[in-house]
Amino acid sequence: RKKLKSTSKYIYQTLFLNGENSDIKICALGEEWNLHKIYLCQSGYFSSMFSGSWKESSMNVIELEIPDQNIDVEALQVAFGSLYRDDVLINPSRVVALLAAACMLQLDGLIQQCGETMKETITAQTVCAYYNSAGTYGLDSVKKKCLEWLLNNLMTHQSVGLFKELSINLMKQLISSSNLFVLQVEMDVYTALKKWMFLQLVPSWNGSFKQVLTEADAWFAERRREFGGDIAFLESAQGSAFLPVFAHLRLQYIISDLASARIVERDALLPSEWLSSVYKQQWFAMLRAEQDNDTGPQEINKEELEGNSMRCGRKLAKDGDYCWRWTGFNFGLDLLVTYTNRYIIFKRNTLNQPCSGSVSLQPRRSIAFRLRLASFDCSGKMICSRTTGYQILTLEKDQEQIVMNLDSRLLTFPLYICCNFLYTSPEKRADS
Repeated sequence: RKKLKSTSKYIYQTLFLNGENSDIKICALGEEWNLHKIYLCQSGYFSSMFSGSWKESSMNVIELEIPDQNIDVEALQVAFGSLYRDDVLINPSRVVALLAAACMLQLDGLIQQCGETMKETITAQTVCAYYNSAGTYGLDSVKKKCLEWLLNNLMTHQSVGLFKELSINLMKQLISSSNLFVLQVEMDVYTALKKWMFLQLVPSWNGSFKQVLTEADAWFAERRREFGGDIAFLESAQGSAFLPVFAHLRLQYIISDLASARIVERDALLPSEWLSSVYKQQWFAMLRAEQDNDTGPQEINKEELEGNSMRCGRKLAKDGDYCWRWTGFNFGLDLLVTYTNRYIIFKRNTLNQPCSGSVSLQPRRSIAFRLRLASFDCSGKMICSRTTGYQILTLEKDQEQIVMNLDSRLLTFPLYICCNFLYTSPEKRADS
C-alpha cells in the first residue's frame, strides 16, 4: 500500500517547491522564489512589510536587498522553506549563513534552532566562527557556550587554524580567567601565547603545529637582533597590540622556576618593568615565608583567588595511582597532590621526604584552593565535572588531607585535573 503523503510534506512540495497558487515573487541574489503572502507573514520582516503603508505591501514582485555577506542563496532557500514545513534539518557547516538569513527575516523559531545546533556542534574548527556570529546576531547563550569550550580546551586543542582565528580580545578574556583549564603550569600558558602571537603576525605560515614553537622562537630572535636589545617586543610597534593579553599572565608563577625564568629573559618579549616588579614581589613573598611567620591565607578572598592564584593541572589517561609536585619556589610550601583509590589528597611535604625547592618549617600552614575535575569527548564537549569550590585548608607538617572523593559513576577517562592555589596572605602583599 502506498503511504499517504503528510500534509506538511504536501504543502512543502506543492506550494514551496512547485510554487503553485503563488501570489508574490521574491527576488534576491539573482534567484527567484514563487511564494505566498500568508506564509511569508510568519516572518516579522515580511509581516511588517505587508501590513504597513510600505509600497511593497501592494507589489507582486519584491526585490530584496541583502546587506549581510553571510547570507547566500542556499541559506535563503532553507529560510523560506522553513515557513512551509514543521521541521528543518540544519547542516552545521551551513548554520552561520542560515542564522544570518533567519535574523534578517526575523524568524525567531529558526534563530533558536540555529542556536541549539551551534551549541551542540562546537569544536576546535567551529568555535571561533560560532563565537563571532553569536556576537553579531545577539545569541548570548551561544557566545557563553563557546567561551566555556575555549576555557576548557584551549590548552589541549591547540592548532594552527585555531590560533589564527583567535582574536586579541577573545584571547585576553581566556588568559585573564581563573576558569582557564591550565594543564601543566603557567609557563605553558606563556608558551601558547608566544605561538599564538607568531601566527597572528605571520598568518601566511602553514606548517605543522609541532613546528610552530621553533619557528616562533626564530622569528622573535630576528626581531631582537633588529631592535638591538633596546626594547622588549611587546613595546615595539608590531607587538604593542598584544600587550593587554600578555598583561594577564601570572608571571609570579613563571619566574619561580629557573628554566622558565631564563626562557622569558631570553625571549625579551615582556617589558623589563613587568619582570622587575614581579621579581621584587616574589622576593618579599619569600622573605615573609621565611622570616615573618606568614602562614598563608586565613579567609577566602574570591577576587584575589580569581586574579592571582596559581593555575596548574594534569591529565589522567587511565585510572591508577598518581602524585604531582609542581616545582619551583612556591612561597615556602611544597605541596603534593595525589590521586589514589579515587581520592584526591593534598599533603604538605616538609621533612620526611626529599624535595626540590623550598619548604616551610611553620608548624601549621594554610592554602586557599579550588580543585576541578572534568572529562571531555573527542570534540571537547564536557561529559562530566566536579569541583570543590574555593576552600581554605590548614595542614601541619607532613599532614595529608582528602579533598575530593570521586564517585565511580562520574569517572570517565581521560580525566583532567585543574587546580588553583594561593599560598600567601593577600593582605600582606608587598605591592599593596
